[in-house]
Amino acid sequence: MYSEKVMDHFANPRNVGEIENPDGVGEVGNPVCGDIMRMYLKIEDNRIVDVKFKTFGCGAAIASSSMATELVKGKTLEEAWEISNKAVAEALEGLPPIKMHCSVLAEEAIHTAINDYRVKQGLPPWEEKSPHHHEGGEGCELPDE
Repeated sequence: MYSEKVMDHFANPRNVGEIENPDGVGEVGNPVCGDIMRMYLKIEDNRIVDVKFKTFGCGAAIASSSMATELVKGKTLEEAWEISNKAVAEALEGLPPIKMHCSVLAEEAIHTAINDYRVKQGLPPWEEKSPHHHEGGEGCELPDE
């Protein structure tokens, strides 16, 4: 079902936590389906020097968040913006089709955090190339009650 890479990032997630006084914060998700992702960026000279995340969700959401932080760390904002949900899923050696929305959330969290930083700097937000909509639906389980 899940690749070893997904299981590793779920069991041993990288960059978990918060950054004090972050330069950019992105929070995305759908409380109805239970996946909520928050990403914190520390930016110096247009480069992401530190990144942390907090995710409430399934194993695939946690693994996607963890991998996304690994992919953006050290990158320029432009390079980080180009990281797609497919790149996150490929880096995890694949996600089941019903869990691809988790990698979409990771991409959206990166974009939202970068745009939060840009707006705080008095710059216009960048526009999404292909807007994704996290509507829930298939593969979106409600948390156990």
